Amino acid sequence: MSATDPDSAFTFLSQGALVQEFKVAGHNIVQSFPEARFYKTHNDVYLGETIGRTTNRIKGAKLENLNGRSYKLAVNDGQNPNSLHGGLRGWGKQDFEGPKSVKRNGKDGIQFRYLSRDGEEGYPGTVECFVWYTAGMEDDKSVLQIEYQVGLVGDECGETVVGVTNHSYFQVNPGAPTTEGTVVTLGTNKYLELDSYQIPTGQIATFPKVPPAGTSFTLSATEPAIDDCFVMDTDAPTSCPLDTRTLSLHTIATISHPGTGLHLEIQSTEPAFQFYTADGLYIPEAETDKGIKIHSRGKRSGIAIEPTRYVDCFGREEWRGMCKLGKGELWGSRSVYRAWKD
Repeated sequence: MSATDPDSAFTFLSQGALVQEFKVAGHNIVQSFPEARFYKTHNDVYLGETIGRTTNRIKGAKLENLNGRSYKLAVNDGQNPNSLHGGLRGWGKQDFEGPKSVKRNGKDGIQFRYLSRDGEEGYPGTVECFVWYTAGMEDDKSVLQIEYQVGLVGDECGETVVGVTNHSYFQVNPGAPTTEGTVVTLGTNKYLELDSYQIPTGQIATFPKVPPAGTSFTLSATEPAIDDCFVMDTDAPTSCPLDTRTLSLHTIATISHPGTGLHLEIQSTEPAFQFYTADGLYIPEAETDKGIKIHSRGKRSGIAIEPTRYVDCFGREEWRGMCKLGKGELWGSRSVYRAWKD
């Protein structure tokens, strides 16, 4: 899918409805593989994937008091006893139907569809997920819009849990070993305070490693190290609808690099976002069918910025409305990515 010219183009794959290329002035600003097969063999770190059926961590890998019972999920969060990003084979590891060319909100786009069956990765109920990508050029900027929609379509139960986001790793200094020198501006410095297992305590606090909202800071080769959920809407437990697509977009983050002149701005209707400086990232080396070697990539070689609901929102009664999906309801969200070169 092209944004009118080959130097500003997008490529998507059916596996995970993932983003393989996001090109700006000829530069791909997402970490990726040149061949689709590597996403099945070398992608434990979720490069470009659509994350689901839930995002981020679920405490103790359990869903308590859902449909009047408990559900056990896969434990896959390193040393922590949590379930992460939908389980061992979340939606990013599944093959979606598509791409299908569609018109979406008056624009040319593509559609991916995935039917997640009752019991997949331990989650109850059959749900249908749609992912829509629309891309184009606006004011000399490459613009990608991602829209998600999920409905409970099976009759196995009356409610389930849902959360969807994109897990691209952005690098606005393509080819560099780390994101050192990247200038970051976040839309908030409020975050979900975490316990020792990276589960929210329920408190929203000021993050000590970043300046106030709208104030820029620069990443070094090692600092700051961040893997936290930042809160745009502190009233989300009472104000956030299950489907946020009708809400206004707000700017959650911008990143740029003075050495390349590349910029990325991310806006979303979601009440929070995970910001990860990828200090645990490792992408193993590979070799293409033509014998071309792809070098390994290590920690801090990209930045993940994931629009989302609160972490483990089903685990807290007062947060459940953000992720509990019932029959006849829709879960939805919308995010816009704008990139350009000086």
